Amino acid sequence: MKFMITFIFTSVLIGSIFLLSSPNNFNDQLLYATINGSKESKTPQDKLLGGLLTPDFDERSCVSRYYKSSLYRKPSPYKPSEYLISKLRSYEKLHKRCGPGTQAYKEATKNLIGHNDKNYANETVGECKYIVWVAVYGLGNRILTLASVFLYALLTDRVVLVDQSKDISDLFCEPFPGTSWLLPRDFPLTRQIDGYNKGYSRCYGTMLNNHAISANSTPPHLYLHILHDSRDEDKMFFCPKDQTLIDKVPWLIVKANVYFVPSLWFNPAFQTELVKLFPRKEAVFHLLAKYIYHPTNEVWGMITSYYKAHLARADERLGIQIRVFSGGAGYLKNVMDQVLSCTQREKLLPQVAGTQEVNVTQSKKVKAVLVTSLYPEYSDRLRNMFSKKDSSRGEVIKVYQPSGERYQQTDKKIHDQKALTEMYLLSLTDNVVTSARSTFGYVAHSLGGLKPWLLYQPRDASVPDPPCVRSTSIEPCHLTSPSHGCDADWGTDSGKVLPFVKHCEDRDNDGLKLFDEL
Repeated sequence: MKFMITFIFTSVLIGSIFLLSSPNNFNDQLLYATINGSKESKTPQDKLLGGLLTPDFDERSCVSRYYKSSLYRKPSPYKPSEYLISKLRSYEKLHKRCGPGTQAYKEATKNLIGHNDKNYANETVGECKYIVWVAVYGLGNRILTLASVFLYALLTDRVVLVDQSKDISDLFCEPFPGTSWLLPRDFPLTRQIDGYNKGYSRCYGTMLNNHAISANSTPPHLYLHILHDSRDEDKMFFCPKDQTLIDKVPWLIVKANVYFVPSLWFNPAFQTELVKLFPRKEAVFHLLAKYIYHPTNEVWGMITSYYKAHLARADERLGIQIRVFSGGAGYLKNVMDQVLSCTQREKLLPQVAGTQEVNVTQSKKVKAVLVTSLYPEYSDRLRNMFSKKDSSRGEVIKVYQPSGERYQQTDKKIHDQKALTEMYLLSLTDNVVTSARSTFGYVAHSLGGLKPWLLYQPRDASVPDPPCVRSTSIEPCHLTSPSHGCDADWGTDSGKVLPFVKHCEDRDNDGLKLFDEL
């Protein structure tokens, strides 16, 4: 507890000092040069990330948005296409024209008031259509699903609005200039949307089951249930003829806890557009996240203060993210054995050489190991292994873990801020090992443009053999994707419909993931 209070206080204090510093601060330039391997380089990376970002923001309002964030990460090999840049600039204009507070928004919300749905039949839809993202489940799920919803909005010319009943504004800056993406608190359906589920009469899957929707009769709003327990009818959302119907509905309300981007490629109309937007198919989340997710100044202060204190001066940085899915006797030891088996087998960590104490002055290389987990025992064991004994490669291994709170506390501000801090810190490492099926890990490695070593999920008390697999894609996995196909593809394994949409390595012929074609 004493450590946590000290960490929080120090983070906020150093973050405040960081905000007062000049954008051309010499220390930041030196840090950039150190991380990028040249102490003579003083030129920061392109602060607009190759045109991905717009210059229309005040830099001090969100320090992480522009080149400050690039000081902590090597240049990404994944560049935005000119078409994506053009699409984003067009979207910004659309959002400014249709966003909260505009006349178009006020007119659009009138369609949600006074209709009982029984007598609503295809009234004239205004120039603006909307999709409302409702925050559900943990932070990793939210970050992945909001990116999915934003991409869908780009493809369908909808305005994305985000539920602000949770702590989104404590985590991220506004991504669109001159407007807001926060759903106004007086939105007509605000009191109802938390209760929307598969049983709701305007859930799309339920309407399909009840034959209650057609081209000649569409409701003013639809609820889309894209969760782990979605029915086949809910997953018809991804099919072309269903999108023709859904396109007529002015308001969509979405609850999702899965990264559904890979399934959007099954729609031929979307696929044509997606290929132009993302020539590198595995870079979808990486580029979208760099566009829409910019940590607030408070969170950015926590990220940078920890990085400077523990990671900046290391010769190499390894991230290890451990998600515990179950407990039981011996589970801690088995997971630790698996982590060691993976990292030593893949030469990410050395063997311990013997009983000789580490001589820091003779070492030529320092490796910082960042461990993120709800449980501190994993980093404790690694630290004990390497703190008093030399490694087989003569390296000095320094192990760090920012927090270990033992249980998830979603929607608690400081807990979510620390979780976001740790995701970003992992994304700043040189190599990363993550747990299978962990949305936390998916966000971290994809944001950093890293191809992770994925730890297989243990099926019993033994260590999986092999313990991990190196991914050939930086994309997250759509964990509970459609398995039925659409129309002519009905019954076809969805992992075999398209050559670049394949099953996830860590899901045993399940889930879907985008890969660049080899």
